[in-house]
Amino acid sequence: MADARTYSGQCLCGAITFEVRGPLRDVINCHCERCRRFTGHYMAATSASRADLLLADPGLRLAWHWPVPEAGYGFCGQCGSSLFWQSAREADRIWICAGTMSPPTGLRTVQAWWVSHASDYCARPDLPEFPKEPATHGDWTS
Repeated sequence: MADARTYSGQCLCGAITFEVRGPLRDVINCHCERCRRFTGHYMAATSASRADLLLADPGLRLAWHWPVPEAGYGFCGQCGSSLFWQSAREADRIWICAGTMSPPTGLRTVQAWWVSHASDYCARPDLPEFPKEPATHGDWTS
């Protein structure tokens, strides 16, 4: 987990900006089909307490798509940037697409999930791998 400080991020067009005022988890790469289709590659995401995420006047620009009841994907309704992932099981946490965070983040990539769904072109670095998402996310450390 990265140290507690204020982090910032935004979508491609800048219509949605946000801050995280608290600790971020290190990055997990998710290769599941939904995440691949949402991001166009695989999702590299950090996460934070939902209470620590502050959106700067999202208005109607932040849109959500819930392809299944247990997983929702948040994106900019203006430029389409992939921004967030939400699990219905962990409503108190929000997963944030790591590429939207302004550097320096101090984050590192520590795991890869759903590698059984990875596309055939994808070469993966040497990370702990899971054929699917672990049953519980917990406060794991590498």
